[in-house]
Amino acid sequence: QVQLVESGGGLVQPGGSLRLSCAASGSIFGIYAMGWYRQAPGKQRELVAVIVHGDNTNYADSVKGRFTISRGNAENTVYLQMNSLKPEDTAVYYCSSLEYSQIRSWGQGTQVTVSS
Repeated sequence: QVQLVESGGGLVQPGGSLRLSCAASGSIFGIYAMGWYRQAPGKQRELVAVIVHGDNTNYADSVKGRFTISRGNAENTVYLQMNSLKPEDTAVYYCSSLEYSQIRSWGQGTQVTVSS
C-alpha cells in the first residue's frame, strides 16, 4: 500500500500563492495516478487536479489557469502550485493516489485558508 504525507498549507491573503507537496512511500511503483482533492466545511470532497502516469493532467474548472499539478524529480513527489488564490479555495486539501490495482490511498490533509 501507499502512504502519503502532505505539507505546505497555511494562511494566505486573496491573490496570493501557496505550493502544496505530497510525498508518497510504500508501493509507489504501482501508482497509476496522483491527485489533489479538497473539502470545505459542509461540502463534499471534490477533485482539484490529477496527474496520470505519462504526465497527463486534468483540473476542476474552478481552478483551471490558477493551479498547476506537477511531479518532482523523484517519482514519489507531487506538487500543487496554487496562484491567484480566492477565499472560496479555503478547504482541507488531501493528496490521493490510485494504484493499477484500483487501491486508493489518502493523506492526512493540510489546511489552506485564504483570507484577508
